[in-house]
Amino acid sequence: MADAAPDTTVPVPVAIVGAGPAGLMLAHLLGRAGIETIVVDTRTRQQIETTHRAGILEADVARDLVETGVGDRILKEGHEHEGTELRFGGRPYRIPFKQLVGASVWLYPQTDVFTDLADARERDGGTVLFGVRDTEVLDVTTDAPRVRYTAPDGSRHEIRARYVVGADGSRSMCRDLVPKGRRVRYGKDYPFAWFGIMAEAPPSAPELVYAHSESGFALISRRTERMQRMYFQCAPDEQADAWPDERIWETLQARVAGEDGFRLTEGPVLEKSVLRFRSFVQEPMRWGSLLLAGDAAHTVPPTGARGLNLALHDVKVLAEVLVRAFGGAGEAALDEYQPRALQRVWRAQNFSHWMTQLLHTAPGGSAFDLRRQLGELENVVGTRAGRTYLAEQYTGWPTGTSA
Repeated sequence: MADAAPDTTVPVPVAIVGAGPAGLMLAHLLGRAGIETIVVDTRTRQQIETTHRAGILEADVARDLVETGVGDRILKEGHEHEGTELRFGGRPYRIPFKQLVGASVWLYPQTDVFTDLADARERDGGTVLFGVRDTEVLDVTTDAPRVRYTAPDGSRHEIRARYVVGADGSRSMCRDLVPKGRRVRYGKDYPFAWFGIMAEAPPSAPELVYAHSESGFALISRRTERMQRMYFQCAPDEQADAWPDERIWETLQARVAGEDGFRLTEGPVLEKSVLRFRSFVQEPMRWGSLLLAGDAAHTVPPTGARGLNLALHDVKVLAEVLVRAFGGAGEAALDEYQPRALQRVWRAQNFSHWMTQLLHTAPGGSAFDLRRQLGELENVVGTRAGRTYLAEQYTGWPTGTSA
């Protein structure tokens, strides 16, 4: 389709493929600096808004969203968590983030982050095109890359940009534009998955609960005062429809049971799904006039709550260097993007992998493996250094640091 003449051609400094939080936040930050963007996505706005995703924001990320005028719903409707609870061996252990490192996190659904950003783009007159198809990115090794797409009405359009940003998620088409011989892909597949539910019930705990048991991991979270989001470890090939509500609650209650008598507040299960996950990084994150951001360049297991935060960090750094590039520093300014982003990416990969192996029960694990894992958990909660490490990693690293 690249040879067919488009119905319209529009010039713009930056074209962004992908209208998730990363793509919209980049457009928002560049728009505040006076740099115009066009964002395209194959999904409709409704499809993105109704796909439930992670809900933990680092304090710095929450602050950036509020201070750049995206909206203050985080402060009104989000929940600040000054700590989290680890449960293992039948006992609860709280990790007090605020007390240990002076930082906290915010429970605020990714769908709400998306809605706030989409509303801000609409308010500010930004161009975001949802529901397009047949998207093509061309000429990325030149200084005049193009994005072509078909609009919902069937008309064909072309965007002529100086830079194209691939923020098109974990099934990215843009990352495949880096030639096989010039890219390196690092990855790790995990031998388990998460069975996730959305249940209509009051919260079971004031903060997130990460539970380890001999039969596997569980995570207790929430979305609102009436809706709970919970996960438990399962096999990657598990079929969600094979699990009736009674079996789901029996499994979750067993995973969090302890000598303190803690029990989950049960209710109707409204949604259930199996979430498979892996660790992935592609290098380079820049190829010619193409730059990759967020899940297009890297994904992490959800255990450490780093995915969304990492994507928003990418675009914060990317916005900074693009503003400098357009402001007179030229293309050399973009040389900073990959090393700054990747340093944080690999730190996040390490933490997410560490949290995953710390809390999950490996299939086929021996009695030694279980006892060793409990010993590691004891080291985490039983020493100030262990508690501080978890708190520092979980609450994130300020963007202004070397990370």
